[in-house]
Amino acid sequence: MPVTVLLVDDEPLVRAGLRAMLDAQPDIEVVGEAADGAAVIPLVRRLRPDVVAMDVRMPLLDGIEATRAVLRTVTDPPKIVVVTTFEEDEYVYEALRAGADGFLLKRARPEEIAHAVRLVAAGDSLLFPASVRQLAARYGGERPASDPLAAARLTEREAEVLRLMARGLTNAEIAGRLVVGVETVKSHVSAVLAKLGARDRTQAVIAAYESGFVAPG
Repeated sequence: MPVTVLLVDDEPLVRAGLRAMLDAQPDIEVVGEAADGAAVIPLVRRLRPDVVAMDVRMPLLDGIEATRAVLRTVTDPPKIVVVTTFEEDEYVYEALRAGADGFLLKRARPEEIAHAVRLVAAGDSLLFPASVRQLAARYGGERPASDPLAAARLTEREAEVLRLMARGLTNAEIAGRLVVGVETVKSHVSAVLAKLGARDRTQAVIAAYESGFVAPG
């Protein structure tokens, strides 16, 4: 079965370009388009896409609020990739905090866009460590009064896995670094997410930066 994608962007040319790039892939199918975040929830419920490629800046409902709305109201919601022109954009960071699974630049090459869709559909996060560090340093603000990392009581190995996740390493790369099996890493990642109450790896990494557990600078 192909990975199904819903495109959400207020610029028709951007949607047309993304559709052409993704539909050219044998394992990806664009099943719908929307010109604003306000139209996302009905389309997600009707089309049940695996991935939503969401613009951040839209006139009626932006990608941040649309992401929050999808995750709050849709049962078994799709993965959400924020598509943006500028990587150091406060909107991008807020979208990640709202629950987006990662972000992608509009100027990315077709193979990078297709790879991103496959990656998030498979359950991995789409993070660029240097960019996330810069975003956290610039827009993270004051540390939260309630620190999820302090309350999580991570084991030493789980803390080590979280630091490597924050550096953008995949499960296989973490396994190689720690000289353990990939299934062992998956177990540690699942434990970290459960203890932090995080939806996915992206949310765990954001929590790690905002708590000061990982230094964003």
